Amino acid sequence: MSDAREELAAELNAAFARLTPAERLAAMVERVAAPVVFTTSLGIEDQMLTHLIFKAGLPIKVVTLDTGRLFPEAYALWRQTEERYGRRIKAKYPNAEALEELVDDQGIDGFYFAPEFRKACCGVRKVEPLGRALKGAGGWITGLRRDQSANRETLDFVSFDAARGLLKANPLFDWTREDIRLFTLDNAVPVNPLHERGFLSIGCAPCTRALKPGEPERAGRWWWEEETRKECGLHVDDAGRLARTHDGRPAHGDAAFEAIPPRAP
Repeated sequence: MSDAREELAAELNAAFARLTPAERLAAMVERVAAPVVFTTSLGIEDQMLTHLIFKAGLPIKVVTLDTGRLFPEAYALWRQTEERYGRRIKAKYPNAEALEELVDDQGIDGFYFAPEFRKACCGVRKVEPLGRALKGAGGWITGLRRDQSANRETLDFVSFDAARGLLKANPLFDWTREDIRLFTLDNAVPVNPLHERGFLSIGCAPCTRALKPGEPERAGRWWWEEETRKECGLHVDDAGRLARTHDGRPAHGDAAFEAIPPRAP
C-alpha cells in the first residue's frame, strides 16, 4: 500500500496546474496536517512567495539559512522585508563547533580548491541547518522553477520527499523569471538590487558571480567547478593542479593548500 503522503502529493501535484501561486500555498496549508515551512534564499522568486504568504497571513513559517557568508545586500533586504510586512523571517545558523572544525581544516575559503571541500562547506553551512529548519514539518515550500536549469525541468509541482518524510512543493514551478519580475514590480515587493547587476541566482558572496552574456541563470554559482574538475577524491598538487592522494582520499588541512596561490572570485 502506498504511503498516504505520497497519495496526497500526487493529488496536489495534479491540482496545482489549475491554481494560482497564492491558491497553491493555501492548498498546502489546508491539506497538510503538520506545519508547513518555506525556506527563502531572499532571491526574487522567494520574495514573491514571501509576499504571498505574509499578505494572506498564512500560517507558514518563513525561514532563511544564514550561512555567515551572505552578501551585505541580502542582509539589508532581509531587514527591509520584515519592515515591509511586519513579520519575522526566522534564521537558522550553522552549528558553531562544526563550522570551527570546517574552517580549521579547509581554511576560510577552502571551497575554491576542490569540489569535495565546497560540498563539505555547503553541508555545514546549509544542509545541516536545513534539517533543523524542517524538523517536525509536514510540508516544505521552495522557489524552484522549471526554467532555472536543465535538471529542474522534470520536477513536479508537489512531490513526497521520502528522505525527509514531508511534501515538497514548488508553487512557482511554471512561472518564468520575467513573470515574477513583473509581479514584484506591480506589487512593490522588495528585491535584491544585485539582480539588476547580473546576479540572477544569489547564494553566498564568495560562491556567486554576475552572469556573462548568454549564460544560463545558475552559471554564476560555483563557477570554478568546471566539468573537467568535477571528480571525487581530489586535492591540489604543488603545481596547482587537481590530483589524487596516494590512497585515493582527499587531502585536508594545511597540506592540501601548499604552494597554491589564492583563487580570486
